[in-house]
Amino acid sequence: MAANRSTSTSYTTGTRSTVSTRLANRPTTSHPDQSTSNPSNTTGYNGTTTSRPRTGGRSTARPGTARPSTARPRTGVSTLGAEDQEIICAISESRGISPTVGLAFVNLDTGEAVLSQINDRQTYVLTIHKLVVFNPSNILVVSTAATPKSKLFSIIEDNLEDIGSHLTLLDRRYWAETTGLEYIQQLAFAEDAEALKTAVSGNYYAVCCFASVLKYVERGMARTFPFHSLRIKYEPPEGSMMIDLSTIRSLELVQNANDPKSKACLFGLLNETLTPMGSRLLRSNVLQPLTNEDTLNTRWDALEELSTKEEMFFGVRQALKPFLDVDKTLTQLILVPVTPQIKDVEQAVNNVIMLKQFVGLIQLVFEALTGARSTMLQEIRSLCVSETVQPIQELINNTINEDTTYASQPLDLRNQRTYAVKSGVNGLLDVARLTYKEAMTDALQHMTDLAEEYNLPLQRKFENGRQFFMRLKADELEQRDLPAVFINVYRKKDIIECQTLDLMKRNQKIADAHIEVLMMSDQSVQGLIADVREHMSALFRICEGIAMLDMLASFAQVVTSQDYVRPAISETLAIRAGRHPIREKIHSAKYIPNDVYATQQTRFQIITGCNMSGKSTYIRSVALMTVMAQIGSFVPAQYAAFPLIRQLFARVSMDDNVEANVSTFAAEMRETAFILRNVDMQSMAIVDELGRGTSTRDGLAIALAIAEALVESRALVWFATHFRDLANIMAERAGVVNLHLAVDISEQDKMEMLYRIASGTVQEEHYGLKLARVVPLPADVVEHAELVARTLELQVRRRKKRSLAVVQARRRKLLLNLREHLVQAKGGRMEGAELTLWLRDLQREFVVRMTALDEQAGKAEAGVEEDDDEVEDGLADGEEEPMGVQRGQSPDDLEEGHSTMEVERLRKRSVQQESIADSEAMEPSDDSNSHSRSCRSTSAAG
Repeated sequence: MAANRSTSTSYTTGTRSTVSTRLANRPTTSHPDQSTSNPSNTTGYNGTTTSRPRTGGRSTARPGTARPSTARPRTGVSTLGAEDQEIICAISESRGISPTVGLAFVNLDTGEAVLSQINDRQTYVLTIHKLVVFNPSNILVVSTAATPKSKLFSIIEDNLEDIGSHLTLLDRRYWAETTGLEYIQQLAFAEDAEALKTAVSGNYYAVCCFASVLKYVERGMARTFPFHSLRIKYEPPEGSMMIDLSTIRSLELVQNANDPKSKACLFGLLNETLTPMGSRLLRSNVLQPLTNEDTLNTRWDALEELSTKEEMFFGVRQALKPFLDVDKTLTQLILVPVTPQIKDVEQAVNNVIMLKQFVGLIQLVFEALTGARSTMLQEIRSLCVSETVQPIQELINNTINEDTTYASQPLDLRNQRTYAVKSGVNGLLDVARLTYKEAMTDALQHMTDLAEEYNLPLQRKFENGRQFFMRLKADELEQRDLPAVFINVYRKKDIIECQTLDLMKRNQKIADAHIEVLMMSDQSVQGLIADVREHMSALFRICEGIAMLDMLASFAQVVTSQDYVRPAISETLAIRAGRHPIREKIHSAKYIPNDVYATQQTRFQIITGCNMSGKSTYIRSVALMTVMAQIGSFVPAQYAAFPLIRQLFARVSMDDNVEANVSTFAAEMRETAFILRNVDMQSMAIVDELGRGTSTRDGLAIALAIAEALVESRALVWFATHFRDLANIMAERAGVVNLHLAVDISEQDKMEMLYRIASGTVQEEHYGLKLARVVPLPADVVEHAELVARTLELQVRRRKKRSLAVVQARRRKLLLNLREHLVQAKGGRMEGAELTLWLRDLQREFVVRMTALDEQAGKAEAGVEEDDDEVEDGLADGEEEPMGVQRGQSPDDLEEGHSTMEVERLRKRSVQQESIADSEAMEPSDDSNSHSRSCRSTSAAG
């Protein structure tokens, strides 16, 4: 035993000296500016790192140290639901009225660089959106932007905690365009370099950011990239939907508001991916949906094929299951540490083993996509052809044993590393392996001998930190004390873990032998990695294709398990029997679907209804289905058509408890101001219960003013409110339509929510009081409240008068409705006699309604005040119904249409006797049916 100890000591000393010598002699790769300075020599690199974002302050680092951020790294999942990745971002801006912002992101975990240059707004909303999507761990800013603080710098500081990033200041000299272009020429894939230089030409700030971020990675983090090994792409600011951080949280796109670990969010619903690459791609798409019609149709074609071809779908899912995180593996292969250590050598062998597994699995994907017809699936299959993979496979087989596979258990993986390189390559390698094998045998035999000597059922365990140790249950000692030979004793509940001194010595001997094997294997492994880097472009493209295939297969998994439909691109937003995707999934009760229809003439939809009737769920479902459609997924509906939305806004109440309601009004005003500054005709906004955080009168006034501004923007808006006066006033505006969620309160002390959308303002006068009775509040309190409500209502009714301005607004709205129906008829399928009949009926309806408005105008000019009951009937104080058909009803649906009581009354007065008979033959139908028919107008009118 003494001889063994002396041998082990001398062997360890020799090994360590050899390791340090060989690692020091490893070659490194040169880069721009490295001809005059060593990248490991960081003298002259001036970096200043801010403290953690929660503190808001910055600590100044000593110049010349080039020390990267020392703040505690992010762990687990960020506040935006992103996995913990090391992403470095650089930002610079021009100074001017309309700021131009350059951004460069380098993901050190996936080996990807993204450049972008944005013509931003004064609030820098697009820049913050990019930061939210990429969720960088460190943001680099020019040091001159901090003294004095620029507007962009201040906005980034305000959002640091939300993004979960740290802020670092770099000296201005590192932001050089020429250096950035040199980096693109040297590091981009050879076949992409010229195209990239063309794409970034004129984008001065993006190129400068790329130079600074790579300089920081080299000098501040001591990492370099070999030539032509980095995935670089330029992302233009167009091509994706802008979703701000507040909307992301309000709609729960990537994280549940109540439980961050819950899957009850849109990302969790759609994330049936099997690979880490697919999951990352899905999250990125959810946060920035596409706005390109051709790309969306290509994705829908591929998804339709996967969801209808069962054999292909299961084949793809089966082929994707074994894939590891290929992005990280390929990135580790191209990252070159400036000062290599033994852990880098060990990781290099691991990466080669994982690469071998990845290359071997590509053929399965190729075979699974046999017979694919859609363009996207064919392109993915073409990436996986054997002609691309075979050269890489041969390189690996020439160096690595064919039976080497990746193992998840620590001991198995160490054994795979030890025997990874083929024998016969290096004679000393075979000797080192023999030493390793003998040391392993000694350790295993020693543990067996201990179990027999002390008559204990010892289990052999291994972990990377302690290496071999033994475990037994406490009750198996049978009232005995653990023998003194056992040391490092750990007790975990009823489990005891321990080692012996001799076992620790054998562990050390095994570790030394393993290191020697790694060092002997290193030359062969590094040679293989250098050869593989020449094919890195093809490998990354295959990886991207597999990520896209995984995301599409995930969509297919979701749509086949639910009743989803393929959407279409249209100028009209029309959804038949749409459902809230998350609510439907998490609730066991049957979800009641609803229809949605919006054009420029029905672009501002006011949703009223009782408490808990489903207003918030209805408007959120519209936004969520829009996002789903524009990432390439199918949507939960029977039919769906969407216009391409370029900005999505949501002012949705998420805090209905008293504790969180302290600053609700200030928060909603701030979010609404942001919407008003950025909304346009290609936007969608959903607003829920605006103005509830202040007095009723002020809240109504503010909500009304905001509603007017949103109507003027011509965006598609869904506005849920309890302000009935707002619905009545806005009903006269062109482009506004009133809807409500129906409820049955026919029985005393009972409210039944129907959860169905219907036309018009909610008719229930005192649903709040009835809900209070159901809760129940004390009876005397409710009775007194009802008395007060009746008194106030009577006072309001007495003050109601006709207004000439209201009549003029209704006339204008009637004319615009006529124009919209004629446009739909022009593009529809009706011809000949059928079209003539429809136009005659449309003309008759227009004459009747305009006659009614002329009568109202005459009364308003004469100062005649109508009776309250007459005012309440028909369309007097409600919404002006579109003529001829209900909201958006197509010509093909005319025979199912209906007229209101007001129209029937006016027709009987009409002098056109032949049209009286026709109008009396038309039977009125239910309002809720008219809304469901609105969806059919999209297909009927083309």
